[in-house]
Amino acid sequence: MRSKSPLLPYLAILIAALFWGSSFAAMKVTIAALGSWSVMWFRMATALLVILPFARKLWPRDYRQGDWRLLISFVAFQPCLYFALESNALRFTTSSQAGLIAASVPLVVALGAHVFLHEKVSKATVAGLFISLAGVIWLTLAGSPSETAVDPLLGNTLEFGAMMSAVGYVLLVKKLTERYDPWTLTLMQIGAGFLFFSPGARFFISGGFQAMTTVQLLTLLYLGAGVTLGAFGLYNAGIRSIPANKATALVNLVPVIAVILGWGLLDEILNRSQIVAALCVLAGVWLSQRRSGET
Repeated sequence: MRSKSPLLPYLAILIAALFWGSSFAAMKVTIAALGSWSVMWFRMATALLVILPFARKLWPRDYRQGDWRLLISFVAFQPCLYFALESNALRFTTSSQAGLIAASVPLVVALGAHVFLHEKVSKATVAGLFISLAGVIWLTLAGSPSETAVDPLLGNTLEFGAMMSAVGYVLLVKKLTERYDPWTLTLMQIGAGFLFFSPGARFFISGGFQAMTTVQLLTLLYLGAGVTLGAFGLYNAGIRSIPANKATALVNLVPVIAVILGWGLLDEILNRSQIVAALCVLAGVWLSQRRSGET
């Protein structure tokens, strides 16, 4: 059922953005200790255990012939391709830089929504898109190897690929939620992710649990139940009721949260050139939203 309150969809997406922003630092720590595929499988397994009791009610009932193409593309973009790229990106770059690259998503989504969903897009949005993308490229090229970013060029390139997968996801979920319940789509995502990342289960089958600390276990549970299930479900529900370009505006909080937590929890730093590039990214985001009502 669609929300009757105009504020609830925005609140849902805001909470999803908070989850996503916090996930970069959490993923950085757990992947370094446990490996990317094992972390992703545990996230999906945790989310699946939480949502599985409701699977009967969430089983899709509005399927139409040919929808399988959209649904397969939907789950392939998110979580499969997105997390395969991002989890490996965080092996080579900092959570702060990865989070800043996420700032390009709202702008690319706005342009994609204009082309494919016929949503209005302003000249400021187009200008902001190119400024932000220039900042992302600058941020990537300005990186230098460090203890927390052994290969920033590779890591940031993988992260940008993950963001393009996120764009495909946003455009498809906007179309699919016209007929499918958002939590039904969330169940499909989690089920697909559980199967796709199943090779990561070998770590736990071979006794990986015994080597985990309490902090690592709690972090994985948070990533699974909070970030994977919570963020997917809330974003899918929120974008159902508002335009895609407005929904993604709140995702601009993701890089801010990622940088703050990367600095506060992981002692990550950006060099001077990267700070200027980061400001360029955020300036492009701000410009795209400043006068979004114009065409």
